Amino acid sequence: MFGQADVQLQRAAELAGPPPKGQPYSVAIPGSQTEGRSPVYRHWRFKDRPLLETLDPAITTEHEAFENAATKYPKNKCLGHRPYDPVTKTFGAYEWQDYETVQVRRKNFGAGLVHLHRNAGVQESVYGVGLWCQNRPEWQITDLGCMSQGLFTVSLYDTLGPDATEYIINHASLNCVVTSLSHVTTLLKLKPRLPSLKLIIVMDPLSAGEQPGLSKADILNSLASDVGLSIHYIEDVEALGEQSPIPYSPPKPEDVITINYTSGTTGNPKGVVLTHRNAVAGTCSAFIMFGNAPKDVACSFLPLAHIFQRIGEHVALASGSAIGYFHGNILELVDDFKALRPTSIAGVPRLYNKFATAIKDATVAQSGVKGGLSRHVVSKKLAALRDPSNPTNKHAIYDRIWSNKVSAQLGLDRCRVSVTGSAPIDPSLHSFMRVILANNFPQGYGLTETYAVSLVQFEGDFSAGNCGAIVPSSECCLLDVPDMEYFSTDKPRPRGELLIRATTQFREYFRNPEETEKAVDAEGWLHTGDISEVDDMGRFKIIDRRKNVLKLAQGEYISPERIENVYLANLGYLQTAYVHGDSHQSFLVALFGIAPDLFAPFASKILGDKIEPTDMKKLAEAANSKKVEKAVLKELDRVGRKNKFNSYERVKSVRLMVDPFTIDNELLTPTLKLKRPQTAKRYRGLLDECYDEGLNEEANGKAKAKL
Repeated sequence: MFGQADVQLQRAAELAGPPPKGQPYSVAIPGSQTEGRSPVYRHWRFKDRPLLETLDPAITTEHEAFENAATKYPKNKCLGHRPYDPVTKTFGAYEWQDYETVQVRRKNFGAGLVHLHRNAGVQESVYGVGLWCQNRPEWQITDLGCMSQGLFTVSLYDTLGPDATEYIINHASLNCVVTSLSHVTTLLKLKPRLPSLKLIIVMDPLSAGEQPGLSKADILNSLASDVGLSIHYIEDVEALGEQSPIPYSPPKPEDVITINYTSGTTGNPKGVVLTHRNAVAGTCSAFIMFGNAPKDVACSFLPLAHIFQRIGEHVALASGSAIGYFHGNILELVDDFKALRPTSIAGVPRLYNKFATAIKDATVAQSGVKGGLSRHVVSKKLAALRDPSNPTNKHAIYDRIWSNKVSAQLGLDRCRVSVTGSAPIDPSLHSFMRVILANNFPQGYGLTETYAVSLVQFEGDFSAGNCGAIVPSSECCLLDVPDMEYFSTDKPRPRGELLIRATTQFREYFRNPEETEKAVDAEGWLHTGDISEVDDMGRFKIIDRRKNVLKLAQGEYISPERIENVYLANLGYLQTAYVHGDSHQSFLVALFGIAPDLFAPFASKILGDKIEPTDMKKLAEAANSKKVEKAVLKELDRVGRKNKFNSYERVKSVRLMVDPFTIDNELLTPTLKLKRPQTAKRYRGLLDECYDEGLNEEANGKAKAKL
């Protein structure tokens, strides 16, 4: 099954699977409970053994993991992409590079990279290399090439914006960025503020038979030389390494594999320093929880700049399986699925929601026999999913005549595992997709600081609304949060801030000891800031957030207080603010309290009716006016753009009130701090109205765009 006795995969198979029926997935360690903190919980097989670091003592780094796979499976498909035909303006069938080819390319690239740095006067033997592009084979060739010389990569991605890109390159002191052609001009413009940057390596061809002096390479290098840069094509770097080979300089387990910058909630992004030890532990935990084999095919479409996708590709590359990259347009992802027919995917709730909507429109929402059959199958399979004695999402007849055909329309008829993470998935959506795909569809939880793998649902556990059990590389406990009334002694389920201690746990925040000290306590516990509860089966559910930070459906973190402060500082007629984001939604909504003296003239102008600041009735009526709400939204959008808010940070729907938050209604503390959980609960109805309104606006906007 595993080729030439692959120790990792054999050992993973031995450790996989749920506990005996009725036994918990995560178990409490006897005697580990302390004052103000729950017992320590672990994976059921690792109660009395050390946390998992590796499944094979001979594999302690991701460099060794890839070399092991390339040696065992040299002719297996490794990296695939769909080439673009400029004549037909279409993407073709997948083209593949096997493990042997990628192994040679990564070795040559690593050697060429070292030569370029030496020629550029870089003295250090270990340094970071920037990576800035969409998912593609060259991303992995760069990453693997850096590993082969004991170097590490630093990911850059578009959602951070140019200011954050500038900050990361300077903060990490990057001498080189490997990127796609589309980002070269941005780097050239930023270069005057990037003193360390000396080299740009481009993944796209820089010449195609042009006259000497007129190629892209010649033109770009003429511009680059003026600002102290040189630009190289990736295959030229590989050729340099082939002509002047140097041996591997393999990393050690404690060496850095990546500095992964978080998107940041307040201030600058933080660089999460992760080691090969962390990566191997996460990879091995994923082997146990999901399984993997050399015949598997993964589809890569979540950004590789995020650790969630990266761990998935570590698993693929360590097991000799294939990675097919999407062609770059997420709206056409199903086309890639159909061309690839992956056996595993990692997605986010927003994507699965789009799939579910399309499936429902084509099946259960139809009239006639087709709709009737679809509703019958879904109803019966959902009932089987919730059967307490023998839950299942498979059915011998219904899968053959219905589920397999529906999943084939998505290109997912071979998909044996579909992981969801990054944000909570709605329980009803989760159950519906389990019925459709009839596969292992777990929800997981992890942080960049834990290499993405901390909690995962076991195969065969069809519960919804939780993140599952603890993985073999981690242990967890719950810390009392008295100010939010969460306690580890709560009944029927302990509640508190989720703390994690793991072999996947990051080393530090790069050049930021203060934040590192805040995040990790003296006993080594990482404080996640997420409030969790644990059920009697040892499954953890995220129910709140300790810090005032939101995570939207697309996985972006938001600091609502920062947004509130900007709005209040720029719009004097708004006196108080509550910006709200649901983890199942992709945008923000807000409730504002008005300042009567300044709101009265503003509303009077909008409505063409004189309103006195002391006329509370007319002020309340004006605050409820849709015309005034639209005017306020327009002003909020102006302020957001002026302050360089990302699109997902700008409020899409609002409600205005005279005095929504007071000490008397218990939404303000005596020191006038907003009680966020209580506010969300009190105004849940209004917030839901705002979301309905925002979703309708989005739908109308898309309809108009199509017209």
